[in-house]
Amino acid sequence: MRLLLDTHTLLWLAHEPRKLSARAVAAIYDSDNEVLVSAVSAMEIATKVRNGKLEYRTSLATDFMAEIESQGFEPLAITVGHAQRAGNLQGSHRDPWDRLLVAQAQVEDISLVSSDARLADWPVELLW
Repeated sequence: MRLLLDTHTLLWLAHEPRKLSARAVAAIYDSDNEVLVSAVSAMEIATKVRNGKLEYRTSLATDFMAEIESQGFEPLAITVGHAQRAGNLQGSHRDPWDRLLVAQAQVEDISLVSSDARLADWPVELLW
């Protein structure tokens, strides 16, 4: 199975693993699964740290690639197709980070590991 980590999932994994569901942890650490982390999360984390809107400082804001590679995760770049899909998603949820992550999961046919119930408004496979 291919998994895409939502930004909060990545942060909780690094800083507050007790917040993760048992199902999410099992899927993330299942060696048969490919775990991807989006460039969206790199920008979201760096932006929130810079703006003082993240409750903890994290090396994910300064050395994102090294951090995800140390976990055995794969980076997922943002493509024009992802951006176009995100811009065309219907619905009232306006968060650009969430829209891009959902679009990536849809285009790449990946399960999104997220506890954010608002994402269920879109046709995306959520794992939590």
